[in-house]
Amino acid sequence: MRKSGRHYLQIPGPSPVPERIMRAIDMPVMDHRGPDFGELGLRVLEGLKRIFKTTGPVIVYPSSGTGAWEAALVNALSPGDTALMVETGHFARIWRKLAGRLGINGELLETDWRRGAPAAAIADRLKADKDHKIKAVCIVHNETSTGCTTQVVDVRKAIDECGHPALLLVDTISGLASADLQFDNWGIDVAIAGSQKGLMLPPGLSFNAVSEKAMQAAKHTTTAHAYWNWQDMLDANKNGYFPYTPATNLLYGLDVAINMLEEETLEQVFTRHKRHSAAARLAVTHWGMETQCQVDEEHSPVLTAVRLPESHDADQLRKVILERFDLSLGNGLSDLQGRVFRIGHLGDFNDLTLAATLSGIEMGLATTNIPFNPGGVQTALDFMQRSPAAN
Repeated sequence: MRKSGRHYLQIPGPSPVPERIMRAIDMPVMDHRGPDFGELGLRVLEGLKRIFKTTGPVIVYPSSGTGAWEAALVNALSPGDTALMVETGHFARIWRKLAGRLGINGELLETDWRRGAPAAAIADRLKADKDHKIKAVCIVHNETSTGCTTQVVDVRKAIDECGHPALLLVDTISGLASADLQFDNWGIDVAIAGSQKGLMLPPGLSFNAVSEKAMQAAKHTTTAHAYWNWQDMLDANKNGYFPYTPATNLLYGLDVAINMLEEETLEQVFTRHKRHSAAARLAVTHWGMETQCQVDEEHSPVLTAVRLPESHDADQLRKVILERFDLSLGNGLSDLQGRVFRIGHLGDFNDLTLAATLSGIEMGLATTNIPFNPGGVQTALDFMQRSPAAN
């Protein structure tokens, strides 16, 4: 049966695609070897540098974010190398599994999944690595399964103060263009990102921003790779082209997405996301619930993961909300399955979108008889009224 009205896709990505980007993707397919495409390619590649805040190259792959992680690993590391992988949540865990399949020793540094990567613990491990067997430290900038961000600057400082030569690999798949990321200033060596989150595109593009130190490491890797080879991409990218057929129509959309972000300005984009995150957390607190993230300065601006009381199933709540109110919320992943639901407040998102999302949740809580304090929506509205968005 048809449902009237719009569907509210409020998962932490893929995020809803704005009409302006959809219209760009709807353009006729372009000759990816022709002169017009070369101009588009150069424009997009330069624009991505501004989004990552780097003067170095950003490499674009037609793939999911998982592909970009594989590209980072196979170019920067060799079989038998050790990478210190900080398990701050589900996605940190699955990339360790990926590293293992590539013959890389993913040494796990565990956390309680309620905060970002702990710089002090990373420093302790690196200090003990006298022979510098650890070749890379891998962290997640914005852990989508928990709603926790990592203070990347603190991790970089910890590595430097130890005098350790390890590369710093940062997954910012759900962070890029929603939470501030400064590739050059923060001393990142490889950043991994995807198109379907803050960039407001459908899934299908992934990115590696790469430092000169990482490029030098890539010259000595012994990992077998062809499709993911950085140098092949960079050679073709000099003139705006790619070594194989790119996702042409998604690049049309990416061009528009970069324009939209810069029209708003990145700083205002980040401020907007922080404001909506704060409003969502106020609603959660009013309901008498707690967020998965427990460190104030590490709350994600991209999503809020909400813990339900032990005796209640978050997936059942999500099911009722979807069926009754046509609102999709993120599910709990791995260790958090059934324990949390996740509110996405990223991408092309405004006050009314948040108000509608929180209203759907509050109606769902009442429908499922989960104990809560009504009025969380009004609490969020009051906050947004007191702290209006910039015009």
